[in-house]
Order: sequence, then C-alpha cells, then structure tokens
Amino acid sequence: MQQTSHQQAMLAMLDRAPMGLPHYWIFLLSTGGTMLGGVSVFTLGVALPLLVQSFAIDAAMQGLLGAALLAGAVPGAAIGGPLADRFGRKPLMLIDTVVMILGAILAAFAGDTTLLIVGLFVFGVGVGIDYPVSSSYVAEWMPAAARSRVMVGTITFQAVGFMVAAALTASILAVVDTTWAWRGFMATLVALPLLFLLGRLFLQESPRWLMGRGRNRAAADAIGAVISADRAQLAALGDAAAGAVHLIAKAPDEVKKRGIAALLGTSYRRRTALACLPWFLMDIASYGIGLFTPMLLADLHFSSTRSGAVAADFSEIGGTSLIDVFLVIGFLAAFWVVPRYGHLRPQVAGFLGMTVGMLILVAALWWSGPAHPAVAAIFAGFILFNLAMNAGPHSTTFALPAELFPTQLRGAGSGFASASAKVGAALGAFFLPVVKAEYGLSAVLLLVAAVSLAGALITALLVEELGGAKSLEDRHAPDAATPPQGG
Repeated sequence: MQQTSHQQAMLAMLDRAPMGLPHYWIFLLSTGGTMLGGVSVFTLGVALPLLVQSFAIDAAMQGLLGAALLAGAVPGAAIGGPLADRFGRKPLMLIDTVVMILGAILAAFAGDTTLLIVGLFVFGVGVGIDYPVSSSYVAEWMPAAARSRVMVGTITFQAVGFMVAAALTASILAVVDTTWAWRGFMATLVALPLLFLLGRLFLQESPRWLMGRGRNRAAADAIGAVISADRAQLAALGDAAAGAVHLIAKAPDEVKKRGIAALLGTSYRRRTALACLPWFLMDIASYGIGLFTPMLLADLHFSSTRSGAVAADFSEIGGTSLIDVFLVIGFLAAFWVVPRYGHLRPQVAGFLGMTVGMLILVAALWWSGPAHPAVAAIFAGFILFNLAMNAGPHSTTFALPAELFPTQLRGAGSGFASASAKVGAALGAFFLPVVKAEYGLSAVLLLVAAVSLAGALITALLVEELGGAKSLEDRHAPDAATPPQGG
C-alpha cells in the first residue's frame, strides 16, 4: 500500500473541488453506455412487433433477438473492465462507441434474422464495455460530496434513453407507415453513438488511473485541465510524486493479482457477491419487463381499437412512454434517497416495492381478466414497479461496484458485476416471452415478483454500507476490512 503526501494532496484537490462545467461535461459523456443501452432496449421493444410481421418470427425468436442485445453485453463487460484497468478508461470509452456503431450498421442492413442477431449482439458488446468503464471513470473524477448523486445521474440516463427512443421511434413511424420502419430505428443506433464518440475524443484520462500506473505528472495535468487550481502547484506535486504507484487497498497483495483471482479472494469475495447477485436479479426483472412492456400492453388489449401492426405499435409507444416517465421520477427520487440513506436500505426497499408492483398486476389480471383489464390497477402496478426499481436497486446496483473496489481493481470488479447483471438481463429477455407463450402473462409477472423478492433478501444478507461523502481511497484503507452491519 503506497500513497505519497504529494499524491494525497492532488486527490484532496480533486475531491474537494466544486462541481464545474468540465465535471458536467465528463458526467454527460460518461452516460453513453447507460443512455444507449436504454435507447437500444426501448427501440428493440418497439421494433419487435414490426419484426414479427417482416420476418414471421415466433416467440422463441423474439426472445432470442432480445437476448442477443443483452447477451453481447456479457463478454463486453467482462473484458472491458479489466482492459480499462490495464490500458486506461478513455481508450476503452472510445472503442466501445465504435463497436456500437458497427453493430448498429449490421442490424440496420440485416436481410434476415441471423444478421440482425449478430448486429444486436455486437451492439450489446459495446454497451457492455461501456458500463464498467464509464462508471469507474465518472466515480474517479467526481468531487466526494457530489459522487453519489452523479453516479445516480449516470444510470438515470438509461431512462432518458427510453424517452429519446420513444420520441425517435414515434417520429419515424409518423413518416414511415410500413413494417420496415424498424430499419430507421436501427439507423438511430448508428447516429447516437457517433455523437458520443466525437465528444469523448476531448476527455482527459482518469487521474486516479494515471496515479495507479505511476504517471503522476500526467495525473496532475489532467486534474488541472478540469478543476480551478494553481496548475504550477499541481505540476510541482506531480513531479515530486515522480513514479510512485498509488495503491490504497485493504488487501494490496490480493489487488496486485488483478482480475478474477482478486475478486474471489478472501478479502473481496463478499463485496463481489454484493456487487453481482442483486444486480443479476434486478436485471432479470427490469430488462425482462422493460424490453417487453410494449408487447405486454398489447397483450392487455390497450390498442384494440387500432388496426395494423404499425398503428398498434404507435399506440404501444404512447402507453410505454407514459409508464417510463415514472422511471425518470424514480431516478429523481434516488438523487435524494441514496445520499441520505446510503445504498443498502433503498436497495432492499426498492426490491420490495418491485415485488408489490408485480403482485398488483397479477391481482388486476385475476380479478378483471385480460379481455377487460383493470386499466388503473395495471398502470399502478407498472408505475410502482418502475418507481421502486429506480429509486432503489437500479441506482444502487450500478453505483456500488465503482465504490466497492480500489482503483487497480475497479474496472475488473465493475465489469464482473455488470457481466453478471447482463447474464440476468439476457435470461429475462429470452425466457419471459417463452414463459408468457407457454403459461400466460400471470406466470411472467409472478416470476418477476419472485426474482425481486430474492433481490431484497440477498441484499439484506450481504450488508456492506458505503454511504457518506468519503474519498474513494477512504473506503479501501485497511480499517475498512470489517464492514459495518447496518445502513
């Protein structure tokens, strides 16, 4: 474990700096993966009814298309995090946008479902790389007092992505009255990553990563380019630190192993479980419901007065958008909840709220029947699910890995957690439509309720609170080895 006084001084300047315009620019450009993940999930959800008409696909193929997008994120996250620990945050943030662009081009020009699946998978790889890299990057740059809210803000852009996709897909359907409008949807998945790529070219590398590689002068220069400080003083501190490698960890020897060996070692396996298991369960529920919300609403006959696949699809965009507004409201609640109550309590309460939301939907279906749905109760169930999810586990599961692991392990830890989550997302996307086709809509909702309840119970068992405006380094000192049993 090593930290010179000069490195400590540089990090103190970074942690105590007020939020300035460069911080907000870093934050905005770090939302690429979460926003584009939201855009792609919503876009595919709206495209599925049109793809059914274009390619005459069955329920299993619908699930496979959804799973391809999410399954690609698994290897993306698994390799992206460790690569970012080795080569830096910025290079990987550029690479992942290029991968997304390539995948979207393949999908837009696909002539059959095989190439479409390949394109969606490649796009998912790019999204998967971005999740651990961008979360590590933004956590390492933000002032300590603002970090929790900015981390919540980063994942909030997934819901913003839903809203952007709703506007884009509705605009395309208003102009292109054909089932082949899905190609226009895919074209938007080319343009949006390109905008992020151009903006990210001008970002600075993470100073914490640079210091962890012994590049202290480069770290000082990066800090000086972002915060208002005496650049000569920063340069002097960087020069004085010379090539000292900054490493603060409760188990430095295990951290030096890097990757899976360190994550599953005795010092970090509890944190790894806390980072992975609840996020895995949350993504089964959130992606399974989110991806197929338009089709679930169609199954409940909310567009029965419409005629034609395009007109019906247009109607489901409106119903889904109304529900997704509460995703944003839930995230806004998390801005207040997470800094005030930490990670554990909102995560448990959110999972329980998701469970209740699904049970309300089941009750509404059983009491009224799908032919004559209880509209108010059904929308109430969806709304409670979205509010509880985003005020709790959707925010906390994204933020936790970046704070649970030290700098040299942050990318790998976040990547392993994100990969685990995307396994859950792919499973939910593939199996939920199959379960719906075999056993009905009620079985899907009961399954999501059970998964949400399991998330609450596992979180309560794996207690390790990280609340408070601390430096990232404070969380990994040797005296942090014994986690507090509360929060």
